[in-house]
Amino acid sequence: VFKAKQKTGWGGAVLSTQVDLFKEDKCSTPAKLTWKLPAPFGFGFLCIDKLEMDKSGKYKLEASSDKAYPGLKLDCKTDLADVSKVSAGCTYTGLKDAQFKFECKATNPQDFMGEATYAKGITTCGLKFTPKLLSGGLPDVGLRILSGPFFCSLLAKEQLGSFNATAHYKASPDLRCAAACNYSKKGTNVTVGCTYKGLYKVK
Repeated sequence: VFKAKQKTGWGGAVLSTQVDLFKEDKCSTPAKLTWKLPAPFGFGFLCIDKLEMDKSGKYKLEASSDKAYPGLKLDCKTDLADVSKVSAGCTYTGLKDAQFKFECKATNPQDFMGEATYAKGITTCGLKFTPKLLSGGLPDVGLRILSGPFFCSLLAKEQLGSFNATAHYKASPDLRCAAACNYSKKGTNVTVGCTYKGLYKVK
C-alpha cells in the first residue's frame, strides 16, 4: 500500500491518496482519493471532513459543523447514492463532564442511536439507547471506575438481562491481574488471569 497526503492552498484543503500495489485484479493500480475541505468555497460554517472515491467508483461524504451553538457539533454522512442511507447526528459537550450523542437516518428519524455519559472523579457512567426505547425497552447501562492501578467496569445490556463485569489491577510494573464475569440467560462465565512481565501467563 502506498499512501500520500498533500495540503493545498485552496482553503486549507488536504488531498490524500492510497494506492494498493500488486493487487490481483483487472486494475493494476487501484487507488482511493480522499479530500478534506475545512472551508469549502470559503464557507467556514461547514467542514467537509471526508469526500472519498474508492477504486470501484463509490463515494463517501462526511460533513460537520460546530458553529451552530456553543458545545454542539452537527454531522452528516452519505454515500451520495442512496438517500435512505443518509445519516444525521449531533454531539453536545456544553455541560461540564458530560457528553451527549445522537444519530439517526435522515429519512427515518425513528431509526436512531443515542448515548449519554457523565464523568465525576474516578467514575464514568453512561447510557446507550435505541428505537426499543420507544416501545418501553430499557437502555444499556455502563459504569467504569479508574483509580491508580485499579480499573473495573460493569455493562448491563439486553433489557438488563445480560451483565459483563471486568476488573484489572496492576500490582507492580511486572505483575498484572485481571478478572471477567459474564452473566446472561445462557449461564455465567468467570475468567481470572495473571501475567508476569508479559511473558508468563496464568488463566
